[in-house]
Amino acid sequence: MLGKLIRGVFGNRPQDYEAQKTAIEAGSERARRKLAGREDTKPEILYYLAEDASPSVRRAVAANATTPRQADLLLTKDADDDVRAEIARKIRRLLPDLGPEQAEKLRDLTLRTIETLVSDQLPRVRAALAEAIKDSPHIPKHVALALARDIEVEVSGPVLEFSPLLGDADLREIIASGVASAALSAIARRRGLSADVADAIVATIDVPAIATLLANPSAQVREETLDRIIETARSVEQLHRPLVYRPELSIRAIRRIAEFVSGSLLDRLGDRHSLPDTLRSELKAKARGMLENESAKPAGDGDAMGFALDRNDRATVFATLATASMLSVPAVERIFQLKSARGIVALAWQAGLPMRLALRLQSEVAGIQPRDMVYARGGTDYPFPPEELEEQIAFFRAA
Repeated sequence: MLGKLIRGVFGNRPQDYEAQKTAIEAGSERARRKLAGREDTKPEILYYLAEDASPSVRRAVAANATTPRQADLLLTKDADDDVRAEIARKIRRLLPDLGPEQAEKLRDLTLRTIETLVSDQLPRVRAALAEAIKDSPHIPKHVALALARDIEVEVSGPVLEFSPLLGDADLREIIASGVASAALSAIARRRGLSADVADAIVATIDVPAIATLLANPSAQVREETLDRIIETARSVEQLHRPLVYRPELSIRAIRRIAEFVSGSLLDRLGDRHSLPDTLRSELKAKARGMLENESAKPAGDGDAMGFALDRNDRATVFATLATASMLSVPAVERIFQLKSARGIVALAWQAGLPMRLALRLQSEVAGIQPRDMVYARGGTDYPFPPEELEEQIAFFRAA
């Protein structure tokens, strides 16, 4: 095989043939690797070196932009993970200059190379491919969709955020299929995100994704959608800052946000949106009045729970929940040990607590991640019907 390849490059001149044969067969691994990395090495030699016994030589061939597409396709099935990853990374260098005629060629060997990498068993290889082609308009749409639906966020994220091939219908379908919070956030970061896709993100009640959406100044968010976010934010502190910094808020939205954000964020709200002094004073006075009304209410279980959470007093939290829900302290502790978001919500409901405290119990006491928490319906209401909550309580009471 070697003789045939070298004759194709150098003809049948004995001295040329023997010299090249000796250089490859008798040369060191370092020499072969250097030859594999040279852009003036003949394609036939690069193809031959693509089957070299040394992974480092094959990696050099994979990284070489002049390697023939046949050799690239061969290397997509290489046993060495780094070789396949090099092929994936190199794809980006092949795409930017593709014109109409070259795009046709993409349908053959280069396309087969890409499609083989899309199905690679190693996430790192698929991630390298996704990063390489994330914003390319020259790849087939089915390739972009395959990467966008990948279960590994390191693969799907770049394509979900940047691919020009994904339309609104594609994005809404992906969201409806139920994807990880990080994947939703990648969609929320898309430049010029449409209002329809923004609605789909908000409907998931995924707090990190909604916060990312608010932080995207190019995302279109309808007024009624922003109203839903504001209602949710009343009991979800993670959304306070993104709301305050959201550009072009209406005066109506600003008045509603001012009802529940902290004093420091209220100042930021005024600065960010250049509010006149009269309106700033009005909002601060209203916020103080609401706070005074809250403090004048008789203390109840909700107040005791809030104080215990503020002090990180877990013993009082568990004791208060047990007394109010008529469960034993061990049963209450078990719910938190299991990190059962539904169980904690049911427990808070049984104890007569507002849903905002159920959120704090999930986050601050159980340490449940935002993507796994159960959130309020309509910003303040419990999201499950009473019979379902009662079933949860009955399960833990019997356990």
